[in-house]
Amino acid sequence: MDLIWWIVAIAGCLALAGCVVVALMWPRRQAISPRPMANTRRLTGLPAYVRAVRRHTIASCVAGVLLVVAFAAAVLAAARPTGLPSSAHRSAAPQPEDIMVCIGSPVTDSAVSATLRYFAGETPTFGTERIGLTSANRRVVPMTRDYQYAAAQFARYARAAETPSDVAGFVAPVSYSDYSRAATDVLAMCLTGFPAFQEKVAQRRSVIYVGPDIAAGSGPALFTGEQVRKLALDADIQVNAMVTGGPGEVLTALARDTGGRAYPAGADATAHVEEIRDHRPAATAAGTAMLKSAEAPDVPLTVSLIAVAAALAWGVVIRR
Repeated sequence: MDLIWWIVAIAGCLALAGCVVVALMWPRRQAISPRPMANTRRLTGLPAYVRAVRRHTIASCVAGVLLVVAFAAAVLAAARPTGLPSSAHRSAAPQPEDIMVCIGSPVTDSAVSATLRYFAGETPTFGTERIGLTSANRRVVPMTRDYQYAAAQFARYARAAETPSDVAGFVAPVSYSDYSRAATDVLAMCLTGFPAFQEKVAQRRSVIYVGPDIAAGSGPALFTGEQVRKLALDADIQVNAMVTGGPGEVLTALARDTGGRAYPAGADATAHVEEIRDHRPAATAAGTAMLKSAEAPDVPLTVSLIAVAAALAWGVVIRR
């Protein structure tokens, strides 16, 4: 579980602590000297008196616990929690789509530049889509609906051929003695960039890969082509590809198996991207989908309501 607004949770904890301090420090009336009474031990030892004191103590403790639970759950719900169980709802709006642009070739490649320029222009027109950008070893743009930020990043790296200083920010300059980057590993990194990628969700998912074929590259790879294929099929992700530097038989088969398209990269890269976007994953029937919000206030709200109802009912119970 995580909280979007941690400041609300912090403020709630401080408020609760402040209430406790005020209650403890609240000035009490000056104690009145007790009048001497005879046989008080006989009075306080009566079973009826003991039961009354026990009932009063239990009632006070239960009421206090219920109120604290209700307050804590309400604060938790107000802090916009994520990661908790929540109910799904059917939406009549267009089914959302997640798009991961996956770059396995140098950012100065003409097909890469054309792809980045295309999304720099298209991203501001999105409505319900989320988009991300992954390079060979960096999550350049995590999956987001911040279209202004994403478009700026796409435009920035599309100009990398003119501004070489931006290349270092696109791919981290890391080298290994016993490993060389493989296309399968790049694709696996892109596939795992979707939120809850291991599950099938309501959002349509697609990867647009621009780079060498899976068979290209030397050295041991972390993922095989079959493992990448299984990742895509298990998560219901459509894989599309524009293959640079080779025929691309393996990527063509992967695209076909996942409902995507594959093209050789060339001068008409922009047209290929448009063709891929025209054949994005199909929406569910009747344009509706079962959607699950990223925020999950259901559990804390339910707990808070139950605690409040129990506190109200408790007063009736103890009177009987």
